[in-house]
Amino acid sequence: MIEFNACALAGELDLNRLAAELGFPRRYRWEEPMVLDLASLKPLTGDRQDEQRVYLYFFGGVVFINCTGEEINSFFWSMAHYAEQFAELPGNRYRDEYSLRVEEGEKIAVTNDVAAMPDYNPAYAETIAFVLAKSVALERIEERVDLVLDEMEGLISLLDRGKLELSDRRLAKLASSILTYKYQSIAHIMILDKPDITWENPEADRLYLTLANLFELSQRYNEIKHKGETLLDITQVFTSLSHARRATRLEWIIIVLIFIEIVIYLFEILRK
Repeated sequence: MIEFNACALAGELDLNRLAAELGFPRRYRWEEPMVLDLASLKPLTGDRQDEQRVYLYFFGGVVFINCTGEEINSFFWSMAHYAEQFAELPGNRYRDEYSLRVEEGEKIAVTNDVAAMPDYNPAYAETIAFVLAKSVALERIEERVDLVLDEMEGLISLLDRGKLELSDRRLAKLASSILTYKYQSIAHIMILDKPDITWENPEADRLYLTLANLFELSQRYNEIKHKGETLLDITQVFTSLSHARRATRLEWIIIVLIFIEIVIYLFEILRK
């Protein structure tokens, strides 16, 4: 049995910079994970079924294979010296577990918790790790988008009572947060992209499509996209109202200035 334990970091991970920090400078492509030996923190090139290892992805996904909780915490403590994203130990949030059972004569079966295969193929582990990393990273973005939605709900409630106390700075910050989540879900997590191994290995491709469907990657991506568009529409409404309020204030200021000018003119006439 091969055990997978995935978690999401607080932000994206610069694998090229991390490789230089760890002492083996090399260039990683965006879709290519860094595979490390858990104890030595050195890159692994082969893949043995029972070997402990960890997959690191640019978008902040981390997947451990055959590692205990203590080993995972120890890895985070060691990596915190090289990248600040590891400073916080993984809790129960943004985590997922999966298993790969390999037995001769086993019928191929893929469920939400375990995949059963008659023989071992290194492409299976790479594919499962990729899907799990996407899933936990999506979970992190989903929670943050929901927090922005809750904040918007409070602002709409104020607007319903005839109050609109939103500064341009706060509006800009909300819009920036929404665009960041949309960019992260599209570019960072590569929801619409498949791992390279699937183009060369039909079995890995079938496994990826099955797992992507089980973890509802496309549906969750579309939901984030829809929520992002809704939030941008709401932000645009608030921006329009804020600009209209500012224009009204400017009009009143102009009217007051004109009135003052008239009063001063009349005062000058009466004084003469």
